[in-house]
Amino acid sequence: MQEKTKQRVLDAFLLVMRPIARILLRYGIGYREFAEVTKMALVDVSLSDFGLRGRPTNISRVAVMTGLTRKEVRRLRDKKTIGDSSLSVKTTPLADVLHHWHAHADFTDSNGNPRKLPFAEEEKSFTSLVKKFGGDVPAGAMRTEMKRVGAIREEESGLLAVIERSYSADNDDETLVTILVHGVYALLSNVAHNTDPNRSDATWANRVAFTKSLHGSSTKQLRRITKDRIVDFAESIDDVFIAYESLRDDDGVGEGGKAVAVGVYYFEEHDENAKYTW
Repeated sequence: MQEKTKQRVLDAFLLVMRPIARILLRYGIGYREFAEVTKMALVDVSLSDFGLRGRPTNISRVAVMTGLTRKEVRRLRDKKTIGDSSLSVKTTPLADVLHHWHAHADFTDSNGNPRKLPFAEEEKSFTSLVKKFGGDVPAGAMRTEMKRVGAIREEESGLLAVIERSYSADNDDETLVTILVHGVYALLSNVAHNTDPNRSDATWANRVAFTKSLHGSSTKQLRRITKDRIVDFAESIDDVFIAYESLRDDDGVGEGGKAVAVGVYYFEEHDENAKYTW
């Protein structure tokens, strides 16, 4: 029965790996490079998650668990120790400014909607918004870029108004990495949590709607409807996040927060060794 279960899991991963293989090959990443990443993940998780009586797993046991040689396990462990395996994916200054334009009391109206802002150097202006949440990006450069991607418009009065709550980067590489970290990683973490018999808390929400009986001519219309509903859903969850962010004493930025994500699933970061930045 154990071998049958293992084979079913491997068959499922073979299916999951098909789109991953498509992405890897598109970016010229072959087996050796991908295998190195896979081995690093196996060793890292074995060391951190499968210790006995609260102690880290030793090299010999990791070798038994992963099928790697002790020499290879030691090499990968040392590579991680010197910081050779970190991944940093951050939200862009543009995304941060757009988010806080919808969230911060200084830049929203009485209904919680983003106010039209003057560009000028004054309190509660676009310039002050960018200074507060845009890092070291000049306000003028931020305005130009937000207009270019269609996130804002400049009215005849000179006021800047939000058009879109989110935007799609035209840098395919950056979009791919962001989706993998903020979407695929969060979803698979949800699956890993929900299927862990030793989890310490309740299962996290995860729902999928599907059909196998759709007429092919309906897909274009369905694609449009589902996109609209997903956008509405994502914005309603973002409103909830904004409400909880407002409970913080600071401006909701900086260190000390916990990463939480919702697709049509829920995610909390529990892996202290995951090397990335939300």
